[in-house]
Amino acid sequence: MKKLMNNGMPAGNPAESMEQRTSAKGISPHAGGTGAQHLESALPWRERIRQAAQRDPGCRFTSLLHHVTRGLLNEAYYALRRQAAVGVDGVDWASYGASLDTRLADLHERVQSGRYRALPSKRLWIPKPDGRQRPLGIPALEDKIVQQALVWVLECIYEEDFCNFSYGFRPGRNCHQALDAVSVAITQRKVSWILDADIQAFFDTVDHDHLMKFLEHRIADSRVLCLVRKYLRAGVSENGQWSQTVVGTPQGAVISPLLANIYLHYVLDLWVHWWRKHRARGDVYIIRYADDFVMGFQYQSDAMALRCALVERFRQFGLALHPTKTRLIEFGRYAASNRSQRGQGKPETFDFLGFTHICSQRRSDGRYAVKRQTIAKRLRASVRRVRERLKWTMHKDPATVGQWLRSVLQGHLNYFAVPGNTWSCNVFRTEICRAWRWALRRRSQKARTMNWSRFNSLVRRWLPNIRVLHPYPNERLCV
Repeated sequence: MKKLMNNGMPAGNPAESMEQRTSAKGISPHAGGTGAQHLESALPWRERIRQAAQRDPGCRFTSLLHHVTRGLLNEAYYALRRQAAVGVDGVDWASYGASLDTRLADLHERVQSGRYRALPSKRLWIPKPDGRQRPLGIPALEDKIVQQALVWVLECIYEEDFCNFSYGFRPGRNCHQALDAVSVAITQRKVSWILDADIQAFFDTVDHDHLMKFLEHRIADSRVLCLVRKYLRAGVSENGQWSQTVVGTPQGAVISPLLANIYLHYVLDLWVHWWRKHRARGDVYIIRYADDFVMGFQYQSDAMALRCALVERFRQFGLALHPTKTRLIEFGRYAASNRSQRGQGKPETFDFLGFTHICSQRRSDGRYAVKRQTIAKRLRASVRRVRERLKWTMHKDPATVGQWLRSVLQGHLNYFAVPGNTWSCNVFRTEICRAWRWALRRRSQKARTMNWSRFNSLVRRWLPNIRVLHPYPNERLCV
């Protein structure tokens, strides 16, 4: 049946079956055992956990915390960002490393003995594109170290359980794989309707009781469960005032993405697998990145029925679909002709992971294609940030500013330079050039000193030309 879960799709399905878990199984066994020693005992501990999780999907792991060794804590320390903001402890990465061995030894002893206590996260607010503010929690440095080590242990289990259509915050997976899966599903599968969904304030509404029950499906080590519960109940500190957290996981914590994926695995992923296997009349596809997901349907009736059922499903676990960001639209190879016959104009577009997806045609043969362009609001916001920065750096050496602008433009291209999005990338580069020339001409009343010949030489030296940096979706996902 083609409406099965992505894992059970036919062998030729490039939209979903192409995602192999090579990264999750990337550690190869080491042949170091003798004849008297069983081969399994010679495998690395990560591989042993993965094999046990893969062998028995219902297996509960009773002993995991002993894998959080001093060596793993040391790896976790060096895996953290050096320049990350400090938490409530006021300790940064460099100062903690001044006496790293002593501190890690003490930290390891406290974790294993149960004396370790999680500190509250430092609350900061970052602006969102719609004008609102998003809460961000910054854990203390030792909390980051322990969380990172714990994530590595738990990933060995849950990477064997997670569905192939889940891409967010997983090793070996990224946004472009999710974007390519969306394009391939729409262009090469029976997709006529798109449900563009977003969970409202997901990280702030995760129910702690449900999350702990989900973890207990796989984990029976009470010490690991106690550690997770400590992070959930640590609370937040804002302007020196501590407040308790009854629901939600702090965005910015190292362990929060994994906990979010576990929560949605049981609430959404497995439920969608069951629904499209038993209730759907046609093909159903889903691609999820964290709390944003896109679903493709062959029939409108399936899309409307699943949306109604999904609202009730989320309500049972304290979640809700965003009322304005969740839309059901007609989208696909026949959307333009069908809407034209009804006199409804061009097909609607939807946004996913920074790109606006548009029904289009290929210039070469006129066949249907999905065009991806940078979301206009994000493009304008990026240009606005560059202009504001140039106002404060206009009197610096042009070479210094040019080097910074090159890093900004290259970073933009590394993500947005996909096939079909050259025009938007050129717009971004052009606006950067205009803003830079304006700042250089404002350095002096003699604006004529910065003529076009001199400015173009700076542009050619520091700003790279626009070129496509990513392959076509069907090339990357070719089976």
